Amino acid sequence: MREITYLEAIREAMSEQMRENPDVYIMGEDIGIYGGGFGVTRGMYEEFGGERVRNTPISEAAISGAAIGSAITGMRPIFELQFSDFITIALDNIVNQAGKIRYMYGGKAQIPLVMRTPSGSGTGAAAQHSQSLENITAHIPGLKVIQPATAYDAKGLLHSAIEDNNPVMFYEHKLCYKTSSDVPEGKYLIPIGVADIKREGTDISIVATGIMVHKALEAAEILAKDGINIEVVDPRTLVPLDKETIIKSVIKTGKAIIVTEAVKRSGFSAELASVIAESESFDFLDAPIIRLAGKEIPIPYQPELEKLAVPQVDDIVAAARNMMKKN
Repeated sequence: MREITYLEAIREAMSEQMRENPDVYIMGEDIGIYGGGFGVTRGMYEEFGGERVRNTPISEAAISGAAIGSAITGMRPIFELQFSDFITIALDNIVNQAGKIRYMYGGKAQIPLVMRTPSGSGTGAAAQHSQSLENITAHIPGLKVIQPATAYDAKGLLHSAIEDNNPVMFYEHKLCYKTSSDVPEGKYLIPIGVADIKREGTDISIVATGIMVHKALEAAEILAKDGINIEVVDPRTLVPLDKETIIKSVIKTGKAIIVTEAVKRSGFSAELASVIAESESFDFLDAPIIRLAGKEIPIPYQPELEKLAVPQVDDIVAAARNMMKKN
C-alpha cells in the first residue's frame, strides 16, 4: 500500500467521487486554478473544469446558501470554507436551514451536502484563523460532524460523507495536512459514527480528537518507557458519537484522560466526559476524569504563546504520570 498525505487523501476522495457521480461538485473561495488556501483542490480545476470546481465570491453566507439550495435540488455539493473560523458567518444557513429542512419537510427534502473546512492552531495564523469551533455544529440537531486525524480516515470518511443524504461538517486540522499514512488506492468507505482504537493499552484510556490523536500517540510512546501502557481512542466522528467504544475502553483501563484542542469551557471534552460519567464505565473509574483542552483565550499569534494555548505532548505525559502516581 502507498503512503500519501492527509491533504492528498482528501483530494483523492473528492476526485474519485466526482469521476463516479456527475452530481458531485466543489465550490469555495480560490479553489479553482489557485487550488485553495492550503492546496487541497490543486489540479482539480484542470481535470474537472470551472463548472464543477467553482470559485465563489468571499461570502461564506452566499456559499453556504447556494450549496444548501443546490443540495435540495438533488446535487451533491462540497463547499469549502477557507478557515473554520468563518463558519460563524454561515451559521444561519447551516443551523436554521441545512440542519432543519429534512425534519421540517417530513423527510421529503434531503440535504446531501458536505462542508469541508481547515481548523485549529499551530500555523501562526492568529486569533481569527486558528480556532477549533467544531463544538458549535456538534451541538446542532440535524448535522453530522466528522473530525478525522489520519490520511486513511480522512479519505474513507470523506467518501462516506459525500454519499450521505444529510448535511455533514468535515473538520480538517491544518497540522494534519502534511501528515501521512498508508491509504488504499480507489474508493473505500469508513462508516460515520465508528471510533477507532489507534493504540491498544491497559493503564489509561486517552480519548483524543483531531490533531490531539497524534499528540496522544506521541505521549503514549514516551509513557511506555515508564511502563505506563496507554490506550488511544479516536472517536473520528463527533456526531454521531461511538459511545460504546469509549465506554468499553474505560471499563478496561479504569482511567480516562480526554484531550481536545477546543476551549475547555463548554467544549466537546465535556461531552466526552459526560458519556463516561453517565455510563456503566463510571463504576470502573479509579481516578477522576482529566480534561486537557484549549485555554479560554483567543489563539495568540506569537508561536510560543500559541503553543501554550492548547495541549501539547508534555501536558499529556504529565497528566498521565500524575494520574498513575495517585493510584
